[in-house]
Amino acid sequence: MMKANADSGKQTGAETSLVAPAIVLVMPQLGENIGFAARAMANFGLSDLRLVAPRDGWPNEKARAAAAGAANIVDGARVYDSLEEALGGLNYVLATTARPRDLVKLVLSPETAASALYGRATATERTGVMFGPERSGLDNDALALADGIITAPVAPEFASLSLPQAVLLFSYEWLKCQRPEALGRITTYDGPATEGTPAPATRPATRAELFGLFGHLEDELDRAGFLRPVEKRPSMVRSIRNMFHRMGTTEQDVRTWRGVVAALTRDKPRQGDKVS
Repeated sequence: MMKANADSGKQTGAETSLVAPAIVLVMPQLGENIGFAARAMANFGLSDLRLVAPRDGWPNEKARAAAAGAANIVDGARVYDSLEEALGGLNYVLATTARPRDLVKLVLSPETAASALYGRATATERTGVMFGPERSGLDNDALALADGIITAPVAPEFASLSLPQAVLLFSYEWLKCQRPEALGRITTYDGPATEGTPAPATRPATRAELFGLFGHLEDELDRAGFLRPVEKRPSMVRSIRNMFHRMGTTEQDVRTWRGVVAALTRDKPRQGDKVS
């Protein structure tokens, strides 16, 4: 059957020397699952798909349809008669399984496995991850060909992941170990999202700006008679100020709040003012 292409799986962009892991599906049964797995790979930057003796033959139109926008990964998949052939050009291989085995093997979480493979890839090693058939998973003969095992934390009452789920779980961890702080789609205009509350058009307020807001607000609240009785004023002021500190107030927030206070108090009679 087809031999491994030495350039397959090489990532583009800033990490041109990084060869991403091959995803090796051993005796997959449903074309749809192969397609869904390819789609998961594409979501997280993987492209080297290897199939060992797919049950329904190859090519498979159901796989291509299920892959949606990742049909190029399905089209580029290599098919092998044996697992040994599929793994032949790789330096380091991990196998996925949910069940404990009699073999003495290194056991890794998906996160730790992705980090380990990333380290090897940056050292120009070629790596791969094996996934077993839907019904039974990898057998002991397949596991014996791996350097270690990947096992995900799952509910003991229902520990079995579908083939596409398992591929997606590892693929997510693979991309996360390269871009740990980036979230979502990277766009030309604003780059990747990051955790937290984005405020691209402003900046955090300075203490001086907050003190100015506090003075403005508290003056108007005094005039309106809100900060009463007098003995409770200090605790009321602290509570109001603390609300703004909890907000993570920005410079734009300060300007907006000062505008709100000014609009609410403009041309309004104050407590104690004479009304003609």
